Amino acid sequence: MRRKLLPHAVSELAAGEDGPAADAGATAAARVDAVLDWLEAHGYLSQERFVESRVHARSARFGNLRIRQELKQHHVALGADAAQALKDSELERACAVRERKFPEWPADAAERARQARFLAGRGFSPEVIGRALRGGPRGPGRAADPDSASD
Repeated sequence: MRRKLLPHAVSELAAGEDGPAADAGATAAARVDAVLDWLEAHGYLSQERFVESRVHARSARFGNLRIRQELKQHHVALGADAAQALKDSELERACAVRERKFPEWPADAAERARQARFLAGRGFSPEVIGRALRGGPRGPGRAADPDSASD
């Protein structure tokens, strides 16, 4: 949020003052920080809600590695409960992403590698990719009925 607000604050201060630009940048940064502190203190901003929202928005399409990287770019960390929930659901999410993009199981090594590269690009771990390409919780050709699964 700070990164997005700072250029607007600098341009607003620079337009209203005849002083040096360096002073406008420092003053703008101080003002933006004060506003962000006030918003957080009054419950309008919350890192926990941001993390929850980002995980919810990304979890259906991306793996844990990608989600963690995005959160790291925003300088926030994934909580222990959310990390465990993501870890527990990663195989199912990888299988769902693979099935949406590739409705057919890989027929040869080249197609398997293509699907593996796709899943790796989406941020799934190598272990989960291997399990998803072996059929995940159901396996290729197995019924979706949990009673028929042997895993």
